[in-house]
Amino acid sequence: MLAERPALERRILTALEATPPRIPILVGGCGSGRTSLLGRLHEVLGPETEYVDVERIATTPERFLSSVMHATRCQAPEMPPGTADTGAARAAFDRVCHFLEHARTTNGTRVTFLLDEALEIRTFESFPGLRGVLREFWLTLCDSPNRFVLTTRFVTRTIRLFRDAPERFELVHLPPLTPREVTATLARLSIGDTHDERLELARVIHALTDGRPLYLRLLAEATAALDAGDPVSALAAQMAPGAPLSMACRFCYELRLHRARGYGALKAILQVLATEEPLTLTEIAHRVGRTPGSTKDYLSWLEDVDLLNVRQKRYSFADPMLRLWVRLHGQATPPDDEDLAREAQEYAVHRFPYMEPAMAIAESPAAATDGVGRDRSWGMIEID
Repeated sequence: MLAERPALERRILTALEATPPRIPILVGGCGSGRTSLLGRLHEVLGPETEYVDVERIATTPERFLSSVMHATRCQAPEMPPGTADTGAARAAFDRVCHFLEHARTTNGTRVTFLLDEALEIRTFESFPGLRGVLREFWLTLCDSPNRFVLTTRFVTRTIRLFRDAPERFELVHLPPLTPREVTATLARLSIGDTHDERLELARVIHALTDGRPLYLRLLAEATAALDAGDPVSALAAQMAPGAPLSMACRFCYELRLHRARGYGALKAILQVLATEEPLTLTEIAHRVGRTPGSTKDYLSWLEDVDLLNVRQKRYSFADPMLRLWVRLHGQATPPDDEDLAREAQEYAVHRFPYMEPAMAIAESPAAATDGVGRDRSWGMIEID
């Protein structure tokens, strides 16, 4: 379990307690802790809270309505007389909005809805009469006396979509975990024999994972399982096909590509940047054999789903761990042990500018031990 984040919790609770309540939108990439934070809020706010995983049930408006009505415990309000039957998409969405706006707990009090991946409401835009579904959804939340917390993994898309939204919406960016929070996590996993060892390991794992909560938890658990105190070796093992960290990267990679346009061309660009970054638009276009115009469109689609950053007209991966995964798994054959060790070592050296390459992974278990058989090669890493 990762460290609690009381500062974020306080900010969200303050927004909910305002008059009128503000509507926080928790924005963070894959594995940034959005759902975990909603779980904490559910515990703090108590029985007046309802959690809805919008992404899981956003299929058709009719089925979405049915799922919401069956999953929540609050009282469903009566629809106005003459309302159309909910068998039609338009009528079903109207009923969803009416429910969110007017629902009450069994005690008659207002409800706090925690809507995970709320932007999946846009799924309904393809149904007749629902072209402006997102704006209607905004107005429903703003007009309701109920309280709402939304989450989304799409940062760039959210900033664009909510640029003209009512002022009650408040974007809350989930920052990476700090080294101090990582140290607390390692203490709970019993990694490191002393506080100083834990502090050093925390700095190493924090740098390898870029402070991203899911990556950090998986790498910390893998390091603890090795019983060797060697995060770089644990990283190499976790990048193998089917390993938990590798599967987390694959999920993020595939999900974001499927939410974008141009699937095959986008994969080609990511493979190019996994080999060399940053690159300009012209350099990328030359490597993938496409015109600068079409390549510019591809790059904008990758930015839209937060797979790429652009600085001074040069493009690079937004997630360094995902870049490592693409380097390893974007080939014709799965990586073997030698590939995993080499790429993990090069990645670690890149994350630690002052690390000697040979120090990233010990050549053998006996290469760096403390006299009782435990690998201490991580202790050779120098961090400025």
